[in-house]
Amino acid sequence: MASLFVISDDKKTVRYFPLGKAPVVVGRGETVPIQVIDKQVSRKHLQIRYDAKKDHYVAVNMKSRNGVLINGMLIAEETVLAERDRIKIGDTHIVFTFRDFPDRQSALHDYKKGGESKFTTL
Repeated sequence: MASLFVISDDKKTVRYFPLGKAPVVVGRGETVPIQVIDKQVSRKHLQIRYDAKKDHYVAVNMKSRNGVLINGMLIAEETVLAERDRIKIGDTHIVFTFRDFPDRQSALHDYKKGGESKFTTL
């Protein structure tokens, strides 16, 4: 399965979230599976969804006020995700990977090896 690394808006911490096949919502709301504390992020900002027929993950803007950028480009519709895509919502950065990790520590170790060693991890 795929994973997300969520980098805090102050760029100091990274959180790891394994993805399954169920849709996952990212936003500021208290009830979303991946909550980010960022004033520029809507309560339900972004959805990451697995398309079993096409065997890929897609990102969907959930009608957020400030939009979703993937690799610096504002998306207007469902967008297929590729390895190490950088997603930006508000001031929060998210890195997508197809990699599945046995645990949180190995995921964060791999993330740091990928050139992101300036971040601390949560």
